[in-house]
Amino acid sequence: MLKNGTLKTGSNEMELVDFRIFKQSGDNVYEGIYGVNVAKVREIIKMPNLTELPGVPEYIEGIFDLRGVVIPVINLAKWMQIKEPKGGVIKPRVIIAEFSGILIGFIVHEAKRIRRISWADIEAATFASNAGTLDKGKITGVTRIENDEVLLILDLESVVEELGIYSPKMEVEIDQSKLLSGLALVLDDSSTARKLVKDMLEKMGLKVVEAKDGVEGLARMQDLYEMYGDKLSQFLRVILSDIEMPQMDGYRFASTLKNNPRYAGIPIIFNSSISNDYSEAQSKEAGAAAYLTKFDASLFYNEVLRVIEANKK
Repeated sequence: MLKNGTLKTGSNEMELVDFRIFKQSGDNVYEGIYGVNVAKVREIIKMPNLTELPGVPEYIEGIFDLRGVVIPVINLAKWMQIKEPKGGVIKPRVIIAEFSGILIGFIVHEAKRIRRISWADIEAATFASNAGTLDKGKITGVTRIENDEVLLILDLESVVEELGIYSPKMEVEIDQSKLLSGLALVLDDSSTARKLVKDMLEKMGLKVVEAKDGVEGLARMQDLYEMYGDKLSQFLRVILSDIEMPQMDGYRFASTLKNNPRYAGIPIIFNSSISNDYSEAQSKEAGAAAYLTKFDASLFYNEVLRVIEANKK
């Protein structure tokens, strides 16, 4: 993982790599400001020599060997269908990112800096971008920076899905003798991810309450407490939370619950595409009972069962 400053667990902040993509429009060149979570960035390198691949989408520039690992390289401008300018404005770099254990390189026109931003200042994308044909489905969040400019946080994981490099492992055998009862709370800003987790939990016998971020998650917890009072932990068996969410991230959500005696005894499992030891250590500090990398149904099933069974003792 690319290292910069040390974030305090529960601070509700993130660090992201600020990078630029330039767009040629007529005689003018426009600068697009984008970001990706530092926790997903292994390193940033100069343009390597690439081996081209036949029969692949145009935005796949090729592959190269990085210390014994073959890395596919994506041209982000082409993926976003942005016309690239010619000339010296571009200072290309390759961001080596890791999603769910998979390494992939992204060509950007300039890697600017690392920014620290509060999740409270990040809004969900509720618009269609005018950057080429980039739509809101490829943007996970929006935030304002200096000079009232807008930074878009791209959903680079969707590139991995488009390429078919990674697909969730959905095969799992449910032990009918171990069906559960009660409720589960699921937090994720992705409706697709929530549905995936919800379907699995329902197969395990649990009824699911959903929230799209930590703020909404706390509201759902308050609603449940008003229904069940101090017996809430007898009904709410487990909480599954993503980490990266606008308004309030998973760490702040978990830390808030940890410090509230109302919610003592309700285990939290983080379910994230971030796959590194640092994030796993942060999850433990926030009070999580387990950390899962999206998405392996068999591992998910066994860990949820283990955590709920352990919490009975």
